Amino acid sequence: MKVNDLDVEIARRRAELAKTIQRFAPEYGVYQTAIPPLHFIRSDAPTDTIHTVHKPGLCIIAQGRKEVRLWNESYVYDPLNYLVVSVTLPLAGQVIEASSEHPYLCIRLDIDPAEIAQLIADSSPIGIPGHGANRGLYLDKIDTSLLDAMLRLVRLLDTPADIPALAPLALREIFYRLLKGQQGQRLHEIVIADSQTHRVTRAIEWLNRHYAKPLHIKELASYVNLSTSTLHHRFKSVTAMSPLQYQKQLRLQEARRLMISEGLDVSTAGFRVGYESLSQFSREYSRMFGAAPSKDIAKIRSTA
Repeated sequence: MKVNDLDVEIARRRAELAKTIQRFAPEYGVYQTAIPPLHFIRSDAPTDTIHTVHKPGLCIIAQGRKEVRLWNESYVYDPLNYLVVSVTLPLAGQVIEASSEHPYLCIRLDIDPAEIAQLIADSSPIGIPGHGANRGLYLDKIDTSLLDAMLRLVRLLDTPADIPALAPLALREIFYRLLKGQQGQRLHEIVIADSQTHRVTRAIEWLNRHYAKPLHIKELASYVNLSTSTLHHRFKSVTAMSPLQYQKQLRLQEARRLMISEGLDVSTAGFRVGYESLSQFSREYSRMFGAAPSKDIAKIRSTA
């Protein structure tokens, strides 16, 4: 197929995805679909920065553009590229191209590492591309094979009775296409038992469960069976952060959530997520969110 013909085919598939998203997401928001791991996201204007702890997932934009920041790295993606988050990461995201005439339309598909592991175990060698970078977030070029697989999944929303039987098959094909992509090794490594990347994934899971506890690197390294130096090196390779920096991101995002959603005051939220010093909490919060906790929360509430 010629390059121009391929572009036309990709554009046609994107257009179908965009129409479907608009039907199921009629206004701004994140919409859970009848297929549990499948979500639609819509915005009719550029957004402020939104901080979140992103679970493993695939994001495909049908229309618009978005910037995602991981620590001090920036990733801008659009309908020509898809984004994969292969491990749980604290991210900052911002829609940078959207309007009422051409809203930002995105698909987010949760990735269950257990399903990736089962697919690898059930398949004969599937020719996963060779080892590359280790970062737990990456962009790759969209192609018709992945779009076709996603369309098969999305079309099931119009025939709900078919979802229980056919959605697992469509999901399996999507995960297969990701593994076959140019950076499929990154997904492959997180589920291979005893690989160093899988051990880092276990460290990430521990931190997400125990972020409020004091962090002792030697104990964490022992828990995942790595030396402290190897844990530091591999952890930063996957997350762009040290374990301590990662923990700090989790604590600050959770403290912000507690103040917004549960109405906790600044000191209670800080202590709840593990800070012993209110001044340190306020200082680090201001550095991350651009304002002191009380001012930040007041601004959010005034615009809600």
